[in-house]
Amino acid sequence: MGHPFPIREIARQAGLSEATVDRVLNGRGGVRESTAREVHRAIADLDRQRTQVRLVGRTFMVDIVAQAPERFTTAVRAALEAELPALHPAVVRSRFHFRETGPVRELVGTLDRIARRGSQGVILKAPDVPEVTAAVGRLATAGVPVVTLVTDLPASGRVGYVGIDNRAAGATAAYLMGQWLGDRPGNVLTSLSSGFFRNEEEREMGFRSVMRARHPQRTLVEIAEGQGLDATQYDLVRAALERDPEIRAVYSIGGGNNATLRAFADLGRDCAVFIAHDLDHDNTRLLREHRLSAVLHHDLRHDLREACHEVMRFHGALPPAGPVLPSAIQVVTPYNMPTTPAG
Repeated sequence: MGHPFPIREIARQAGLSEATVDRVLNGRGGVRESTAREVHRAIADLDRQRTQVRLVGRTFMVDIVAQAPERFTTAVRAALEAELPALHPAVVRSRFHFRETGPVRELVGTLDRIARRGSQGVILKAPDVPEVTAAVGRLATAGVPVVTLVTDLPASGRVGYVGIDNRAAGATAAYLMGQWLGDRPGNVLTSLSSGFFRNEEEREMGFRSVMRARHPQRTLVEIAEGQGLDATQYDLVRAALERDPEIRAVYSIGGGNNATLRAFADLGRDCAVFIAHDLDHDNTRLLREHRLSAVLHHDLRHDLREACHEVMRFHGALPPAGPVLPSAIQVVTPYNMPTTPAG
């Protein structure tokens, strides 16, 4: 009978000698019928346990490439390293390529170096621009699967996306904003780190759509390109507040929340509702201090575990599965914060 298992593995499973297994598989005499059945049963057992058999002793080198503020990449590193022991019996080793900002050509250069050097997979958070899409295609041609994290590149050759449904997250933020502002007057500041990250664009669209439908009288004021960094975010927010004295609330899509709050404080302005994303170390502190109203959070450990599983499936180490479902959107307030550090 055909099978993918070495004689040594079948013998170990059946508790028989390799010579006996060899005789059964090759139809030689001198073997009892019950022994032959044990050999075939062992092969059937191994086939059912194919996933574990394939994983034993396998090492996957995965490159994590991300353009994001340090507070986010720190959370990504911690989440992945927390998940690595749970991926046994496979061994996943990781290389990190993080940057806060910079020219697209440098990011593309990193991806092309990985394609030349080789990797079992790339987990990628990057802007949705043609140069990055082309680089993902070159990785695919080189046999390196790419899984997008948090923000997608749907027109690229990536094998999957892990993260939340960003449009639904934006709609959730609009629902909360409308409930908490109620009938109080005031405009809402929406803040993106960059217009080139698809996740932020989708969050903004979800937010704007629900606000337009449910609260058409509420003016939305958009700022962008602060890169989620405090130094650039402060100037953008302060300028917006000076231009519009009616801004009373914030939906922070891209981060830089310390700077945003500082701009409000420096101008003596009150922020009635402040909704942000991701329970990183900055937002955890701000939420605990009641300076944020809520944080829309998702489990990065779950996302990175799923990303590693996608890489393993690509290499045949896990059985095929359906599309990865979006991560759950968690609404975290000062009163339901996790008791353990967010991952």
